[in-house]
Amino acid sequence: MTGMTGPGVETTEISVASVLGSIHSWDLSTGVDGPGTRFVVFTQGCPLRCAYCHNPDTWRMRDGQQIESADLVAEAAKYAPFIRSAGGGATVSGGEPLLQPRFTAALLQGFGALGLHTALDTSGYLGARAGDGLLAATDLVLLDIKSWDRALYRRLTGRDLHPTLAFARRLADRPQPVPVHLRFVLVPGLTDAAANVAGVARFAASLGNVERVDVLPFHKLGAAKYAALGIPFPLADTPTPTDRQVSAARELFAAEGLTVF
Repeated sequence: MTGMTGPGVETTEISVASVLGSIHSWDLSTGVDGPGTRFVVFTQGCPLRCAYCHNPDTWRMRDGQQIESADLVAEAAKYAPFIRSAGGGATVSGGEPLLQPRFTAALLQGFGALGLHTALDTSGYLGARAGDGLLAATDLVLLDIKSWDRALYRRLTGRDLHPTLAFARRLADRPQPVPVHLRFVLVPGLTDAAANVAGVARFAASLGNVERVDVLPFHKLGAAKYAALGIPFPLADTPTPTDRQVSAARELFAAEGLTVF
């Protein structure tokens, strides 16, 4: 397991269920996995095969490290006072956390018991697996909507778009809506068509619980991982977007009244 070492600074025992799960790693990060400094668990396994995925080493659950959720919560407890003072929290990311819903729920509940703000980073494709207990323990969902065009979504991911949209609507329709930070990866020649971006923007604006939208420029930082695994990188010849292309996409989201970055 990767992560940062440091002295234990929180000794309160947290009584939560412990569930065995498979993870890639954990780490402390700032600004990319939710607000503030966060304890981030990267679960192993994902049902999608996104063309621009930069972590192909997280695809197969069997390649991960087996660990009890209680052990990860105990690790987070060491940093909890610092994280709280930094306005951060804990995030369960992936891979796809909802491939392991019991494990993910146990982590979110355990992090919440430490007084940490909790976030779930998901594609939403397996949103039907997120039980009410899991969502009740989730303060924020970082939701990826990869395309509005259904055929393009399947081409990009190998899966259908509908489950993600249904999950997004479910988050908005809960008696206590779960706040969402929506993420959209801008890929030149694929996701950057104005109609595609505008479709995602209109849907996001209709939900009422989307606090912000992050337009993420496509990058090739994971190319070396594909090479190491002997897997062809599908978008090796695709350029990264220009500043102008990114600005144009952000303007389409802003036109729907959304806060966009």
